[in-house]
Amino acid sequence: MSDDIKELAQRKLNFFQTLKAILWAFLGIRKGAGYQEDISRLNPVHIILAGIIGVLIFIFILVMVARWAISGLA
Repeated sequence: MSDDIKELAQRKLNFFQTLKAILWAFLGIRKGAGYQEDISRLNPVHIILAGIIGVLIFIFILVMVARWAISGLA
């Protein structure tokens, strides 16, 4: 691995702080200064994991809504 990637992986925020920042981003109500601060402190590995978790939760919710809608038609 290059030194840049090693440095990025050593950033300070823990996984739950990264999740919080990602959730604020999903809602779209983050101030510019807070966004810039998070970007400088987020661990890219945590961002990838949080993104995968977010996608899985989103798909689960869509499937549940679709099942509910289909069961309401019958």
